[in-house]
Amino acid sequence: MPRLTPMIGLCAATAIGLSACSPAPTPQAQAARNHEVSCLAGSVSGALVGAAVGSLFGGGLGKDILIGAGGGIGASEGRRLACGS
Repeated sequence: MPRLTPMIGLCAATAIGLSACSPAPTPQAQAARNHEVSCLAGSVSGALVGAAVGSLFGGGLGKDILIGAGGGIGASEGRRLACGS
């Protein structure tokens, strides 16, 4: 029974991910979905780049703080660039 819980979570995540790939009912809804996906991609990409840059500086706890700050700032800027807001 303990192995069943992660499998259910994996199945649910896969189903949600696949439902996002299905076409939207209207062109306007599809455009909104595409915009939403690009905003998410910008946020994630920015966070990864920001965390990578933050990891280049400091040491010990300071490095951990810079990684977190870089990830947060990167996510914010990535979203701003991808979403245009």
